[in-house]
Amino acid sequence: MISNKNKLSTIINIDKHPIDDAIYRSECKRKLDNDGVIVLADFLLKNTIKSILEEANKQENLAYYCVNKHNVYLKPSDPSFKINHPRNKTVISSKGCITDDQVSTNSSLRVLYNSKKFKDFLCEVLNEEALYKYNDELSSINIHYAKEGQELGWHFDNSSFAITLLIQKPISGGSFEYIRDFRDAHTEENNYDQVSDLLDDKCSPQRLKMENGSLVLFRGKNAIHRVTPTKGSQMRVLSVLAYNSEPDVQLSESARMTFFGKLY
Repeated sequence: MISNKNKLSTIINIDKHPIDDAIYRSECKRKLDNDGVIVLADFLLKNTIKSILEEANKQENLAYYCVNKHNVYLKPSDPSFKINHPRNKTVISSKGCITDDQVSTNSSLRVLYNSKKFKDFLCEVLNEEALYKYNDELSSINIHYAKEGQELGWHFDNSSFAITLLIQKPISGGSFEYIRDFRDAHTEENNYDQVSDLLDDKCSPQRLKMENGSLVLFRGKNAIHRVTPTKGSQMRVLSVLAYNSEPDVQLSESARMTFFGKLY
C-alpha cells in the first residue's frame, strides 16, 4: 500500500517545491507576508493536472451554475446608504461549482488536501497553528468552472486566506486582478472613496500571472480582487482548498444555498 507521503510525490513537484524543507517554507512565508500573495508555479505535476481536469470535465454536468449580485463587502445592503453608494453598489459573479461530496475519494485533490505534510507547510507559511476541514460535506474542496462571459466581481474575502489551484486557463480573459491594503477590516475602515473610483474604472489593479498547475496563496480580507470574464470556448477550471483555523466550523446555510444551491 502506498503511503500518503509517497503519494504526495506523485502529485506535486517535490523537487521544485520541497514543502517539508525549513528554508523553503521560510522563504514562502516571507514572500506572502511581504506581498500578500504567492504563486507557486508548476506546483502540480503535469499528470496530476491532467487527471484533475479529466475528473472535472466528467463531473461538470453536476455543477451548480448561478449568477449572483453582491456588493464588494459581501454583506447585505445597508439602508443607511444610498443604493448606488459603494457600500451597496452591486457587481456580478457567475460560475459553476462542484462541492466536496462530489469530489472522488481517490482524487489527487483529496490526497493533497488531507496530507499532513501539505497542511504543515500551509500552517507555517500562513502562520496558523492548525488547519481543519469544514464541518459540512460541501465546503472543503470545491471545483469552480467559468465559461465564456462568466466572472467573479470585485470583492473582499471574509476569510484571512485563500488557497487555490489553477487547473485550466481559458483561451483569454479569466485574469486575477487585485489591489492590496484597500481597506482595514479590523477597524472597519471601508475606504468608500477609492472603492467608488475602482468601480468606476479609475484605478489600476495589479494582475497575477499564473499557469496551469500553480498553487496560489492569497490574503484577500483587505485586498480587493476579481477575476475578469472568461473569453473563448475553453473553460477556466480552478480548485479551491478551504480550511479553517478552528475545528467544527460550517459555512452558513445562506452561503451554502448561494454558492452551492443546496444545504447537504
